[in-house]
Amino acid sequence: METDFFYRRLPHWHPPNATYFVTFRLEGSLPKEALEALRREREIEEQRLIQTFQGSALKEQKYALAKRIFAHYDELLAHSQQACWLKEPKAAEIVKREIHNLHPNAYHLIAYCIMPNHVHVLIDLQNIPDPAPIKPGQRYTALSHAMKLLKGRTGHACRKVIGGSGPFWQPESYDHVVRDQREFENIVQYILDNPVKAGLVKEWHEWPYSFLQEEYRDANL
Repeated sequence: METDFFYRRLPHWHPPNATYFVTFRLEGSLPKEALEALRREREIEEQRLIQTFQGSALKEQKYALAKRIFAHYDELLAHSQQACWLKEPKAAEIVKREIHNLHPNAYHLIAYCIMPNHVHVLIDLQNIPDPAPIKPGQRYTALSHAMKLLKGRTGHACRKVIGGSGPFWQPESYDHVVRDQREFENIVQYILDNPVKAGLVKEWHEWPYSFLQEEYRDANL
């Protein structure tokens, strides 16, 4: 199986036909100092792991580290009061509508939750091909293309609603390949629990910007 692994600010691994848990946030939703501290924490811990483990054990330890770093990252977002533009219902509705519009051509939608300053989505890319390059040297995977469409189509429209200027979305997304059924179920629950843990609602289905495909409800709730 061919895979794609590349770096920008965050590590991205985009194997084809995979299920992905993706988190993307609003521009300015986290202070640079907090992000830099998180980056240093990851680099220091990665070096420690490299010196301690090797082979498959190292791979598993790095995988566990990535999950811990994401937990810190998401906790920072949950407590941040910066750039909470998706509190505006009209903006949240724009994002909600486009997430659904891109199903099933750009991805197969499983679940999502739109929070005040970030969004979690769970999508499957089975049989979704990588797009053809727009110009020489420019390459998108099916996942990066889907995120480009989603952010591109919603960013300008949301900015018109909330006013102001500058980018609406932070350019990068956190993406995670779902490895097995147990992890899949845990991620579904994690996404749906977001507004509950934030104290926005008592039950996940009370939040107007949460969604789970009907076929997965009995197995996960």
